[in-house]
Amino acid sequence: MRSLTVLGAAVAVLGFATAASAADLPARTYTKAPPPMVVVYNWTGLYAGVNVGGGWSSASSNFGDASGIIGGGQIGYNWQPVGTPLVLGIEADIQGTSLKSSATDGALTGESKVPAFGTLRGRIGYAWDRFMVYGTGGWAFSNTKTSLSGPGGSVSDEKWGSGYTVGGGLEWAFAGPWSVKAEYLYVSANSVDLTLAGVTVSTGDYHYNVARLGLNYRF
Repeated sequence: MRSLTVLGAAVAVLGFATAASAADLPARTYTKAPPPMVVVYNWTGLYAGVNVGGGWSSASSNFGDASGIIGGGQIGYNWQPVGTPLVLGIEADIQGTSLKSSATDGALTGESKVPAFGTLRGRIGYAWDRFMVYGTGGWAFSNTKTSLSGPGGSVSDEKWGSGYTVGGGLEWAFAGPWSVKAEYLYVSANSVDLTLAGVTVSTGDYHYNVARLGLNYRF
């Protein structure tokens, strides 16, 4: 009987020691999973695209107001420093147009066209992820063609001239490397002197507005 008592006491002591040892063990630590990484769109890269729109004059040339359809292509490069919303870029474009104006004086009819123009511009934008608003400005060059027609026939001449352009727009990167933009430009094309039948004719300055939509692919 005494041996059973001793054995019971030993078991009790052993159980107490085991519980104490378990209490001394450090609690299991749980590591919280890191939050999912949010990938912010970056506008850096070379891009190219196409555009279409319209143009209209805001001041008359010597042949009256001009209006017409505009379409062409653009190529450019954006740079966005990592971690900032600032986007800097440069863009060049070339446009074909149906811009024209005309005037009649007696039996003579004069017509002036802008068959093509282009720009080379800097861009500065502010981006919210895939959406960007930007301002732009730089050099513009225009091809002007003028003709005079009357009972004796017609004569014409054309020349390239230069001026400046300013404007701005909105751009949205909607799928992978693709983006769409809506853009406005004010183009000031300086007057050029053309020779018609030995007579020098000045076109007068063209000041026209351009509103267009564009599609870009970033490489």
